[in-house]
Amino acid sequence: MGIDVTVERVIPLPCERVAAYAMDWRHDAEWTQGIRTARLTREADAGGFGAGAEVTRTAYFLGRRIDYVLRVAAYEPPGLLDMVSVAGPLPMHVTYTFEPLPDGGTHARIRVRGDASGLYRPAGPMMGRKVRSSLVKDLRDLERQVSRRAGG
Repeated sequence: MGIDVTVERVIPLPCERVAAYAMDWRHDAEWTQGIRTARLTREADAGGFGAGAEVTRTAYFLGRRIDYVLRVAAYEPPGLLDMVSVAGPLPMHVTYTFEPLPDGGTHARIRVRGDASGLYRPAGPMMGRKVRSSLVKDLRDLERQVSRRAGG
C-alpha cells in the first residue's frame, strides 16, 4: 500500500532562517513528531552534511520503535532537502521544500512517500492519516521553534 502525503504551511519568517533550521539534522528531534534521536552517521562525499550524507533516526510511530537511515539525495539550501530511506522497516522518500514569499515569509512543504507493506500492512489505511497529522504538527512546531530562536 503506497502512501503519498504532502502538507504545506505559510510561516511568517524569512525563508533562509526557516530552511536553515529545518535542514539541520541536529534539530530533527525538536520539531519532527516521534523522533527521539538523530545523528549524522555518514558524511557527504565533500564532508559534513549534504548529498550522500546519512542521518540515522530513532522514532516511535504507531507505538513501535523504528530505527531508520535517510540518505540525502539532494541538498540545495535554502530551497530543497530530499532524503530517501536506505535502512529501516518502511521504504520512504521525504522531501522538504522552502520558497520565499514576497512579504518575507516562507511557503514550507513536506512530502512523504512510502510503502506500508510487510509489518505495517494491517495499519496501512490509517498510516496516511497518521502521517498527515504528524506532518501538520511538524510544520506547526517548526514555526514555533524558529520563532523562539528569532526571539518572537
